[in-house]
Amino acid sequence: MKSLHTFFAILSICSIVLLSSCSKDDDNTPVIENEEEVITSLIYTLVPDNGGDGIVLSFRDLDGDGGDAPIVNTSSPLAQNTAYQGTLVLLNESVVPAEEINGEIIEEDEDHQFFFQSQGSAGINVSYDDQDSDGNPIGLQTRLQTTDATQGQLIITLRHEPKKTADGVKNGLIENAGGETDIEVSFDLTVE
Repeated sequence: MKSLHTFFAILSICSIVLLSSCSKDDDNTPVIENEEEVITSLIYTLVPDNGGDGIVLSFRDLDGDGGDAPIVNTSSPLAQNTAYQGTLVLLNESVVPAEEINGEIIEEDEDHQFFFQSQGSAGINVSYDDQDSDGNPIGLQTRLQTTDATQGQLIITLRHEPKKTADGVKNGLIENAGGETDIEVSFDLTVE
């Protein structure tokens, strides 16, 4: 009978320890199941189909929102009436070594889509050249087509958990996409 009391005493102590170790933290920190990516740099490389030098559009903001202004560059003008293969690379350069974010986007491809909006430059059209496991666009690989000489902006936006089946989203219509914006960058472009 004494060993039975000892057994229940040990069982009670183990239960108390186990329950107290599972209690909520005092600092009320929420648990983040799928933390958004930290993106400090976006590089969009455009290589003309007919050969020639590639054009690089780059954004870099190592200190995030606030602080120093981001560095936004376009290496050279685009040629008119030219098709380009576009490749996006996203980096987190706040860690050493820098971490490429593309792998996370591909791993969670159904939860990500890039959008390309041309403002003031009707001579630029971007189409998707990659897709997620459901056949919907991602946007890490694209085709950019120029027509006439123009000047304007190309806005690149990455949305997390967009509604890819909403009207027009598959064709790059951001207005119906919903979701959260992970990064949005505006590049000044010249087509000549």
